[in-house]
Order: sequence, then C-alpha cells, then structure tokens
Amino acid sequence: MSDVSLRQPFLNARLQGFGATIFAEMSALAVKTDSVNLGQGFPDKDGPSEVIEAATSAIQNGLGNQYPPGIGVPELRQAISDHQQRFYGLSYDPDSEILVTAGASEALAAAVLALCETGDEVVTFEPWYDIYGANIAMAGATKKVVTLRPPHYAFEESEFLAALSPKTRLILLNSPHNPTGKVFSREELEFIAKVAVERDLLVVTDEVYEHLVFEGEHIPIASFPGMRERTIAISSGGKTFAFTGWKVGWVCSSPELTSAVRIAKQFLTYVSGGPFQYAIAVGLALGDDYYKNLLSDMKEKRDFLSAGLRSAGFEIFESQGTYFVTADARSVGYSDGLELCWQLPEKVGVVAVPNVVFYDNQEEGQHLIRFTFCKSLDVLGEAVHRLQSLT
Repeated sequence: MSDVSLRQPFLNARLQGFGATIFAEMSALAVKTDSVNLGQGFPDKDGPSEVIEAATSAIQNGLGNQYPPGIGVPELRQAISDHQQRFYGLSYDPDSEILVTAGASEALAAAVLALCETGDEVVTFEPWYDIYGANIAMAGATKKVVTLRPPHYAFEESEFLAALSPKTRLILLNSPHNPTGKVFSREELEFIAKVAVERDLLVVTDEVYEHLVFEGEHIPIASFPGMRERTIAISSGGKTFAFTGWKVGWVCSSPELTSAVRIAKQFLTYVSGGPFQYAIAVGLALGDDYYKNLLSDMKEKRDFLSAGLRSAGFEIFESQGTYFVTADARSVGYSDGLELCWQLPEKVGVVAVPNVVFYDNQEEGQHLIRFTFCKSLDVLGEAVHRLQSLT
C-alpha cells in the first residue's frame, strides 16, 4: 500500500507526505498481478507515423542531438505559435512569448517556482493532479482548494471567493480537468477571469487535454478580456500525439512572464528532447482530419468503457473531456475507493486509481475511482469482461 503517509528521514519538510506517485504504484501493481492497467494514463499504441518519421529523420540528420536552444528549437516555437492562432485566434511571438519545456510537468514546476514567494497562496480546484501539490510545496507556497463535486463537477462561486486572501498569488486551473473529465464552461471561466483581473492575480493553466473535448468546448482563459497578459498557458504534445515518453511541452505567455518561467526552467533541465521537438512541430501542423479522428477515436473508447462500467454495476460521472472517467465505488459495495483499488487487481485483474489522493478534503473523494480509456478497444473489452465478475 502507498507509503505517502510515512515520514522520510532525509526529505525536507516541504515534501514530507509526498511518496511515490499513485500512478507509479498502481502501474507496478498492474505488472505484478498481470492486470489490465486502466490506472496510469498512457496510450497503448504510438501516434502518427509522420511524427515518428520526423523524429527519426531529425536524429539521423543531427538535428537536436546536441543541446538545442534553451527556449526551444525555432521550428517548434513557430509551430506552437501557429497552433494557438489556428485553433484559438491567439497570437504569440515565437521568440519572446513561447518557451519549450520537458513536458507540461516541467512547465508547471518552473511556473510555480518562478512566480511564487515563500508564504504565497495558490488557489486550485480539487481533485487536483498530484504534481500541483508537490510544485506548490517546493515553492514554499500554500495550496488553497475549491472543491468540484459530482455529478457535474461544478463549483460554488462563494467557495472560490472564500479561498482567496491577500496572500493569493495565482490561480492554477486545469481544463479539460484530470481526473474528473470536466470541461470548464464559458460562464465559469468568465467568472474566474473577472476575479483574476479585479484582484490582479496570475493564472497558470494546464491545457494538455485541449484536443480531447467531447462535450462543450475548450476555451483558453487567456482569450478573455484582461487575461492575455496575466495567463501562463501550458500544454504539451504527449496527450495529443500519443508520445508521452518524449516529454515535449510548452509555455505561452507575455514576454515578462515567459522570461520569468524561463529563468526557473533553465536551472531544472536546461534543455531536453532536441530531436523530438522537431517531430512535435510536424505533429502540430497536421491537418484537421488528424484532430477530428483523434477526438472521434477517443470518444468511441469513452463511450465503450462507460457503458461497460455501467454494465458491471458502477455509477459513473460523464466525462466531458480528457481520457478519464470517474466511478463511484459505493455502487459496487465499497465505501472506500482506495480499498477497492488495492483489491481490484487481486479480485478481477484490473487496475484503477483512487481519486482520494487528489483531495485535501478527503471525505469528498473517498468513494471515487478513476479509469482511463486511452487503450485499444480490445484492452478495454478485456477489462470490462473482468469487471463483470466483481459483483
């Protein structure tokens, strides 16, 4: 079972309580028990052949095999700029407003480290992706949470306002949202943007699932009045092109904010993934058919797994985006989702993730578990078949 509650004798106080990530633990358990891994969100097949060929070509032709530019290769920065204009009508200068990072994870860490002073407060929504808590702790800041509650994962505006204080430095927003699959509505984003402008707050946005929206639409909060100059928009190529191991991410923001994040980033990895940067640039320029087919394929898998979970007795909460769906453990006789997740591999040979690890207010998420559907239909079918024997 997870060791996150055990004190680590050599670990600094800020990171006490952060053990192995739940994703690593559950993936290891999947291997140990020969279970179908619907816990960690990585695809089980590679992405577009054009992107693979571009990476191979870059390596063979010596592109990026040595240190690339610290802010990223020009081809990728231009491709990111073109992508933001193409999909959202947002204009970013590729030389001063775009920074390439080692995945969205490094972008998030660099942003929080660069922008927060010790004692600052960061407001985010729970359930929160585990890296957010670690990043905030490493910066010496304090996390304040606003709870998203099923079935629709809406939030109370009064709770959001109550989470703010004179110490609030920034709002950390994830949409489409992991693990709930929520896509923040225009009205919700307008409210958050209005508050950010009125209180002169920065906003860091994690938008890695931007092209996986099944209901609603992905609206970058940077597109709202007064938000372009105070938003640090973060995304990556991992989820869109199914190359999660390449770790190519990016930041889009104002010159001043991008420069601040770059200063922190350069002392983390400095640079990374040189040849893969050229390949992701090719991916971003793929035609509309690629993006439409990606969405169609993932929606089919979402619907297939959702129906299968229902047939196995689970109550589920509809996923509007990402490649995750949340289920209620109580519907299959468990009050504790963590307990169910540890028993599932032994009982039926399927791995899921307990959502409680993403909550500060653990009673809110104690009964919830997350499944991923970014697998082949054959794999999802086998998982559904095994889950039928649970009840």
